Formats: sequence, structure tokens, C-alpha cells
Amino acid sequence: MITIRPLRPEDRIEWARLWTGYLEYYKTSVPEAVYDSTFARLLGDDPQDFSCLIAEVGGRPVGLVHFLFHRHNWKIENVCYLQDLYTDPSVRGQGAGRALIEAVYAAADANGTPAVYWLTQDFNAEGRRLYDRIGQVTPFIRYNRKL
Repeated sequence: MITIRPLRPEDRIEWARLWTGYLEYYKTSVPEAVYDSTFARLLGDDPQDFSCLIAEVGGRPVGLVHFLFHRHNWKIENVCYLQDLYTDPSVRGQGAGRALIEAVYAAADANGTPAVYWLTQDFNAEGRRLYDRIGQVTPFIRYNRKL
């Protein structure tokens, strides 16, 4: 049975383990200072900061999702950006990812924020199978500033 709950201060080690798995999947890393800053912000009360939900199986954290409500120039109401979604490989295909996305949908609905969006990389075939069932793919192409 999968339980979804908000992040707690005592989750630091397990949250870091899960987020590291997410970052490694996308072949990237961040300095320890970013872990510290992100975790503090996830637990903070600034409405500009991201929120985090944890998926548990048998009391063990097995997944996370980070999401943010923000303004949008084409809407009066805010929109919700789901930035990071990760489930431990040991529970993939058992509904944890879907439960986390649905929990974000519920949080967005409770916030009066019907629009939820996210990005993924084209090589994320396993994730995209879920996203194709629970979301709608768009024709947008993302660009980043050249550094």
C-alpha cells in the first residue's frame, strides 16, 4: 500500500537518497550546499518555494515529488509546475509515481490551481508511458539560455 504525505524534517537522509537517484538518472549532480538549501526551502513557508510530497511503502520513503505554484500571464489563477518526480527502482510499476502525480493534482485543486505541467527528457521512456496515461503531451520545445 502506497501512502503519500508531506516532507518532514526527519526525512533529510531518505529525501537526499531519493533526490540523488533522480539527479543521477538525468546524469547530473548538485553541490551539497544546494541539497541543504533545497531541503530547507521545501520545509519553509514561503509561497514562492517548492513543496515536497513523499511516497511511502511500509513506512519507508520510496518516492518524491517537488512542485510549485506560480503566476502565469495567460491565466488569472496560478499554475502548478511539477519539477522533480522520482520513485525508487524497487517500486517502479507499482503505482507510486501515479500516486505522487495524483497527489499534486489534488493539491493543485485544493489551491484553486487547475493547470499542472511538467517536463521530461525524451529518453525517459518508462516515465513517459505513465505520463501519456495521466497527462497530455504538448508540442512545446524548451530552450535554455546559453552560458
